[in-house]
Amino acid sequence: MVKPSMSKKLVIDIETIGKDFESLDEISKEYLLKFAESEDDIRAAKEGLGFSPLTGEIVAIGMLNPDTNNGAVYYQSPEVAQETLKEDGIEYIADTEEGILRRFWDAVKHYDKIITFNGRGFDAPFIILRSAVHKIRPTKELMPNRYNLSHTDLIDLLTFYGAVRRKFSLHMWCKAFDIKSPKEEGVSGYEVNNLFKSGQYLRIAKYCVGDLYATKELFEYWNEYIKLPLNS
Repeated sequence: MVKPSMSKKLVIDIETIGKDFESLDEISKEYLLKFAESEDDIRAAKEGLGFSPLTGEIVAIGMLNPDTNNGAVYYQSPEVAQETLKEDGIEYIADTEEGILRRFWDAVKHYDKIITFNGRGFDAPFIILRSAVHKIRPTKELMPNRYNLSHTDLIDLLTFYGAVRRKFSLHMWCKAFDIKSPKEEGVSGYEVNNLFKSGQYLRIAKYCVGDLYATKELFEYWNEYIKLPLNS
């Protein structure tokens, strides 16, 4: 478990995969391909299943205390249950999706401030809804009022709550501010599905850690050079 510091801040990131398209019922398949007009459209629809909690699942939940650099990644590893590894202050704990969600809710309740990159638009809703699938009740409000910084979503801050329409990716924000991007390590979110299929579960977990550190550094950059005193 990630130990809270006095400030009780926690950076969160998740990795997801989509279900096998052929495993879906015929009505669902028809719905997902409803607007597909070309082979590229069909491929995009099938490859995008991991972007929704209705057609995907969580394979890793990463958490990092930005004040101590200690953290944990709870990750799916069907071949190795309950295995634990610790490297550079990060615990890697293997479990089922239900197991990693239960571990997450048990840890996150100890923190006052959640920090994410696009967490309001993706990570938090995905976690909440996949938890509901497993009949797991939340222990903390991950989706407070948009202007309530108990969940600080850097997309909101860096676009000034939508005043700047184009959001850009974590990689591009990192490049703009000379922060190391996890995408430069040869893995991107689009590859997680294939990594999972090939049994590279720990590699997914370590990729998730890269996103945690990048998000932490981006938050610190915003705090140092962009935030006004009233934003505290």
